Amino acid sequence: MTPASYVEDPRPDARVLPPRAAARSNAPRLGLNGQWRFDLAETVAEAPAGFAEPGFDDSAWAQLPVPAHWQLHGYGRPAYTNTRYPFPIDPPRVPTENPTGSYRRTVAVPAGWSGSRVVLRFEGVDSCFAVWVNGHEVGTAQGSRLPTEFDVTEVVRPGADNLVAVRVHQWSAGSYLEDQDMWWMSGIFRDVSLLSRPAGGVDDVFVHAGYEDGAGTLRVDVTGDAGARILVPELGVDIAPGEEVRLPAAQPWSAEVPRLYGLHVVTDAERVDLRVGFRTVRISDGLLTVNGNRVLLRGVNRHEFHPDRGRAVTEQDMLDDVLLMKRHNINAVRTSHYPPHPRFLELCDEYGLYVVDECDLETHGFVHVGWRGNPTDDPMWGDAYADRMRRMVERDKNHASVVMWSLGNESWTGRNLERMYRYAHERDPGRPVHYEHCPDGRWSDVYSRMYASQAETDLIGRREEPARGVDPVQDAARRAAPFVLCEYAHAMGNGPGGLTEYQELFETHPRCQGGFVWEWIDHGLRTRDAQGREFFGYGGDFGEELHDGNFVADGLLFPDRTPSPGLHEFAKVIEPVRISGTPDGRLRITNLHEVLDLGHLRFPWTVEEEGVEVEAGELDVPRVAAGHSVELDLPAKAAGDAETWLTVRAVLAADATWAPAGHEIAWGQVRLVERPRIAVAPATGAPALDRIRGVLTGLAGIAVDGPRLDAWRAPTDNDRIPRDSAAEAWRATGLHRLRHRVLDVRDEDGGVVVVRTRTAPAALDAGLLSTMRWTPLTGGGLLLDVSVRPEGEWPGPIPRLGLVWSLPAELDDVTWYGGGPGEAYPDTLRAARVGRFTSSVDGLQTPYVMPQENGRRADVRWAQLTGGGAGLRIEALPVDDGDAETSGLATSGLATFGLATFGLTVRRWTSAALDSAQHPVDLVPGDRVHLTVDLAHRGVGTASCGPDVLPQHELHAAPARIRLAMTPV
Repeated sequence: MTPASYVEDPRPDARVLPPRAAARSNAPRLGLNGQWRFDLAETVAEAPAGFAEPGFDDSAWAQLPVPAHWQLHGYGRPAYTNTRYPFPIDPPRVPTENPTGSYRRTVAVPAGWSGSRVVLRFEGVDSCFAVWVNGHEVGTAQGSRLPTEFDVTEVVRPGADNLVAVRVHQWSAGSYLEDQDMWWMSGIFRDVSLLSRPAGGVDDVFVHAGYEDGAGTLRVDVTGDAGARILVPELGVDIAPGEEVRLPAAQPWSAEVPRLYGLHVVTDAERVDLRVGFRTVRISDGLLTVNGNRVLLRGVNRHEFHPDRGRAVTEQDMLDDVLLMKRHNINAVRTSHYPPHPRFLELCDEYGLYVVDECDLETHGFVHVGWRGNPTDDPMWGDAYADRMRRMVERDKNHASVVMWSLGNESWTGRNLERMYRYAHERDPGRPVHYEHCPDGRWSDVYSRMYASQAETDLIGRREEPARGVDPVQDAARRAAPFVLCEYAHAMGNGPGGLTEYQELFETHPRCQGGFVWEWIDHGLRTRDAQGREFFGYGGDFGEELHDGNFVADGLLFPDRTPSPGLHEFAKVIEPVRISGTPDGRLRITNLHEVLDLGHLRFPWTVEEEGVEVEAGELDVPRVAAGHSVELDLPAKAAGDAETWLTVRAVLAADATWAPAGHEIAWGQVRLVERPRIAVAPATGAPALDRIRGVLTGLAGIAVDGPRLDAWRAPTDNDRIPRDSAAEAWRATGLHRLRHRVLDVRDEDGGVVVVRTRTAPAALDAGLLSTMRWTPLTGGGLLLDVSVRPEGEWPGPIPRLGLVWSLPAELDDVTWYGGGPGEAYPDTLRAARVGRFTSSVDGLQTPYVMPQENGRRADVRWAQLTGGGAGLRIEALPVDDGDAETSGLATSGLATFGLATFGLTVRRWTSAALDSAQHPVDLVPGDRVHLTVDLAHRGVGTASCGPDVLPQHELHAAPARIRLAMTPV
């Protein structure tokens, strides 16, 4: 083949060996990871001629590590697009400007390998490559995230040095099948090895380990030596290939109890070692089950990613992901949108995660040309589609964790999907097959959707959703299938909101079997600006002509694998134990596990008065079976008159493989004593007010400026990304440029000052009328009573209604009593427990890859800012019952009679500075601290890709009132 022919030919190379299962063998193996000689050319034609010859002089070449992407080592630049191909759509052709990397590596092959078959194995190369050994071409391959093996027996010289030369092309016909919403990066990014395959060895293994009627069933198919034996020492198994045995002593595998057994396939020449789990996956009566139990998928979509290495992830990276998932109550992973490194699936087997193993396929970019030319329905591409499915199924078929195969992602529909679907079912009838993008659900055994709203999910759960296909038979089959949201709750920036409402539907409707949050990790690449300041780069930061900005940063983890507030919220929403109070004053503990009882958990409790612990103990909870509840008497009664909360936690009673004893699984709170009314004592004197601007200028020696009424927040990704976005409407209204007109300042008896102000945007006749009543208090404090009333026709919702102060920068420490410890918004409140918390101002900030509204603490009763020998306390007081101006804003953060709270945000920069910043390094602290007290705040939703804020979390201009006591500390 000429270079041009194989690069633009989608058909698989016949020289590639048939795919087989990934397995550990005692046969000799040489790892070829490490430093390779490397050269990069801008086109295929400019790549060095003769480079594959042993005598070629590569002494002037650089060295590049394998595995790696060359763009992350100074050769070219990474580029990010979500759906758009970064080259003209002209399948299967690619541009002449096709960066081509040439790799060379010398390896000493042991003399003892003589007489054995020798195989060269690549786990992953992006996107197309050709291989030579000692100057002889041995084959070409596409399918970047799939393994490829070549038989090199005839060209390898055992007992001598051997040259392996690889030519890798950034673009190929295969690139049209790999448009997977990620960085376009190239190179040998997974392991390379040379294998000695002994005569009489094991060529392939297929383990069929089921669990039926309380017993395991085992059959193992072996390709290779007919005299192989199958051994499972722990179960006393010694059988021949193809022989089936029933094992009453075998324990089942599940994500909750990932019981594995060592299985060995033994011949005189080789031993292959596997760890197998006994489990049966079945769709029964319209439900997806594992070992007969309905599965509720608490899942995430996982791309492989590291901020320095891209998709060249290490075993430690993979283990970090698995441990973080387990520690945050996640039980399932969709391998979006390609098979992961094979070691990741071993870890899922070992630690317990259900896996939807997805094929290396996405053609989403064809949507921009009306799907014209889409390979999915083109017979020319049929072999390529079938080849990709076959390579995934054969590699991963022995993993207990893999409970479904997925054909790929967002490739529309066509005959080539049928080939993939048929292959999976015929080869492996024990696993259902998943595919989302076919409108009528064809080629999928489950009904899969992306970003269906909560309302539509409710209809689907009731099996009352509208018909989606023209074939009534197919539509009926889809309607009878279990429902899975393969993507939901787009975790981009501040969010996702609305998780609670989804989870309630999953737990209400048996058909709704959960789903997979998009996605696991932000794909920000670590980089530095001109001043050397480090940040995580996104699309456009590397000079791309075509890019999709920070849409690549939409995960529950920040790029360095720090959990985001979204992950903490998700962990709370999906916790497998529910702890709550009952209407009659008792405690209910519900076990939401599938198989585990509660015997592996302890239940410590504390009682706190206004956030200070006064009593503690441990509940005696019975071994509640999965799916059942127990009601207990409260372990303590209220003794004082301060607001008092009982907090009960479910923690591991002993070390698990994935977390130490004491790790928190779930928690719940019950309020024992309501917050009492707080008395304030008026005093004589007058507040230090600027009577022209109508703001406070000082309090007990602290230079204060404010408050000013505010209706703006720095837009979140969910606010700004959608078409006709909320942020666009807010800017059109002018909420980011409000102006203030002081209507009057009047004095009343006792030093009371009343300030009336109209706050409004330019070019509109709508505004907000505020009345701020300042009353001096004993001890040098002030009582601020604020009422707000909208005026005119407001064109739509607003993001917040708040009061903004500017304070001295020395007030660096913040203590508050209310929701915490992390940020929370009206639709992300589940992870915020009531308590007393302390943080620096810097510690309150959430470093989203793209700066945006962040750091709000919810349901705050009081907060103290201290530093530099000074301090200020702000406390919410109940408003008067029956006041006409109290009613209106029925949303979290509004002061309500009997329990007054506010939303708290403290920053070293203004919302305007936060709005204009492109990266966290753009945010430069000033000489002031900016405090915002929310009367009300809009939710965050998930509209960057999914439903917007739910109606109950929307915010409209309406009358509101809050009362605050401001006192020196």
